[in-house]
Amino acid sequence: MSILKKGLAFGLGLAIASKEQAEKLIDELVKKGELSLDESKEVIDQWKQQTEARKAEVQRLVREQIKQVVDKLDLATKEDVRQLEERLRRLEEKEQSGQ
Repeated sequence: MSILKKGLAFGLGLAIASKEQAEKLIDELVKKGELSLDESKEVIDQWKQQTEARKAEVQRLVREQIKQVVDKLDLATKEDVRQLEERLRRLEEKEQSGQ
């Protein structure tokens, strides 16, 4: 891949916030003859892959931050609540059976 295409793919990943904007810019480059249709498809695919990778990383970071906040606040997790509900259910069954 040429330096131009690499730079374009990198720049698209950093500077363009939406798919529509990326496609518009690439269409303009194709019209100007700076990119072929095949190259434009390749750049769009790379942009989509980079976007998905960044999205996954942001989601991971957000989950990590939320977990840290929950841990610091000492809040019950879903699993904690589930375990308590199960314990309560067992105690109620035990009480109803007369034990």
